[in-house]
This record gives sequence, C-alpha cells and structure tokens, in this order.
Amino acid sequence: MSSQPSNPTLSFELPDGSEATVTVQRLFNAGYAGKNQEEVRAHIEELAELGVPAPTSTPTLFPISPYLAQQTDRVYVQHGRTSGEAEWALVIDDEGRELLTVACDHTDRELETHGVAWSKNASPDVIGRRAWLYSDVADRLDRVTLSGWVGEDRTVIQNAPADALLEPSYWLEVLAERGEREPGTVLISGTITMDGGVDQFADRWGAALEDAELGRIEVDYEVVQMAAPIE
Repeated sequence: MSSQPSNPTLSFELPDGSEATVTVQRLFNAGYAGKNQEEVRAHIEELAELGVPAPTSTPTLFPISPYLAQQTDRVYVQHGRTSGEAEWALVIDDEGRELLTVACDHTDRELETHGVAWSKNASPDVIGRRAWLYSDVADRLDRVTLSGWVGEDRTVIQNAPADALLEPSYWLEVLAERGEREPGTVLISGTITMDGGVDQFADRWGAALEDAELGRIEVDYEVVQMAAPIE
C-alpha cells in the first residue's frame, strides 16, 4: 500500500539566533492583493488580454498542496514560460508564533491561461530560511522593502514597500474567520508590480525582504528545464 507524502517541515533562523520550525498543514497563495484595487483591476484587464481568466472577486485566496512549500535552491519546470513572483510569507510556526519571511511563488504562465489555481500548484513556493517575528515589523511595513530579481546578474524586476500589498493583519483576520489561524499555516502574500521591460523567463529567480533594523532575508534559486517527455 502506498503512503501519502508527509507534510514538509520548514526551519527558520530568527534574529536572536534561535530556530523556529513549522510542519506545513495548510498553504495558501493570495492573489490580486495590492492595496490599490484600481491598479489591481487594471492588471486584471491586462492579464485578460493575454488569456488569463479574470477572478470573480478580489483579493483571491488559493489553497495549495502543502508539499509545495519548499526551502530549495532549484526549481524544475516543464518548459520555458515559467517565472517567479516576489512575495512575503506569513508563517504560523509549531509554537503558534506568527513569523514573516520572504517567498518566491514560481508560476507556470502557460497553465495560468487555463486556470490560475492550476498554475499555482504546478511549481513550488520557495520559502526563505530566515524569518522575523511579525510583531517586530508590523508597525513599519512601509519601511520594509520587497524586491525580486532575475538572472545571474540579479537584474531587478520588482521593487516596492511591503505595505503595497494587503498586510498580514488583514490575512490573519481572514484565517481566523476560516478557523485556520493555527500552527502549520503558511500564507503567501500575492505579488507586486513586475517591470515589463525585464524578461521574466529567466534561468534564475530571487526575492528579498529588507528592513533597516533586522537586515535582509532572501531566496535565490536556479530554474531548470526538464528534458522533453517521450509521448
């Protein structure tokens, strides 16, 4: 009898040098989560022209397979039209502490035209290995920078204050209403505007959160295209 894959356990180094762990029970990807919903609607219209289905409401929240929460240096993809998205991740660790770290939601852009939820389940959410206590930065997210880059030369493709997105406090209320503000929950924030002049379909992706007091947390990974299937 085959067994189901076990839920992943992620480890984080905290600023004081201690370690936090979370066994991921629930993974969510938020979408269309910018605070300026007029800009969000304009973005939805742009995506619709590319064939991406429009959501019925915003912001969105997609349940994702928990095993896709990964701390990895390599993401395997099936073709050349996939890319990351710089995001923050809200983590409720095994002790019930609410942590903030960086994440990069790697997304299949071809599959996205058929269904956003499908595309989110096609590749991992790459999660940082360091984290902050959310309470330590909750009152200054306007001074925390979220950025994304591509390629070996780390060309910046995304850059904005973390509070350009709906804040973790908003999503904590949503999780509480759903009965999911519990240890083992990881929620990825949705992303910020991407520079259309930079090629997102790169062989490396990275993202970072930076705070003047607590320093920098980043992820950086190689994007590896698998061999063509025999079919």
